[in-house]
Amino acid sequence: MNHESTSLVAVVIDDEPQIRKLLSASLSSEHYTVYEAENGQLGLMEIAYRKPDVILLDLGLPDMDGIEVIRRLREWSKVPVIVLSVREGVEDKVSALDAGADDYLTKPFHTAELFARLRAIVRHAAGSQVVPQISTGHLNIDLSTRAVSLSGLEIHLTATEYALLRLLAVNLGKVVTQPQLMREVWGPASEENSHYLRVYMRHLRKKIETDPALPKLIINEPGIGYRLVDIS
Repeated sequence: MNHESTSLVAVVIDDEPQIRKLLSASLSSEHYTVYEAENGQLGLMEIAYRKPDVILLDLGLPDMDGIEVIRRLREWSKVPVIVLSVREGVEDKVSALDAGADDYLTKPFHTAELFARLRAIVRHAAGSQVVPQISTGHLNIDLSTRAVSLSGLEIHLTATEYALLRLLAVNLGKVVTQPQLMREVWGPASEENSHYLRVYMRHLRKKIETDPALPKLIINEPGIGYRLVDIS
């Protein structure tokens, strides 16, 4: 499933195949699209690529502790994280929450409780977002449906183009730095591949600018980043 869909997306990071299978089946029944990873590094890569709505994370991973996964993730993403772990100690729960986890559920758990916590987290995340529609000039971005229109006509954007435009839109009128754009769209350790950003910005301008050679909406601030102009 691609990212233009409005279906919720979950990434499950757990080294136990049985747990991943259980969670995948359970979440699919709740209309989630589920992607799996068996270790922390693969999990971070899946998160960067899939842009999920929620992450279910085990702490006991083979390559790194789940706490470290949360810390690395929070350097570039605010996506909600629910920790699912056999560790029952208060210190483990506090460490996970302090690192940036949104909730902590001890294994074994009831799926009904997990779904209740998922609903609460997704509601909270949706409530903390900016207004669902952002407009500037003839451009309109509907964040709830991921629909983008120009002068009332819907235009098709790829997942990456939309991710770039959304990040600029929620920071309307403000400069978004090149490193931030790279981190949030392509994930950690991507800042050196700045040519990706230039290529996709050209593609995006061709779709939303009247004259891409003389852009009026997406302005480049040399050496800093890009800004979506607020045209009232």
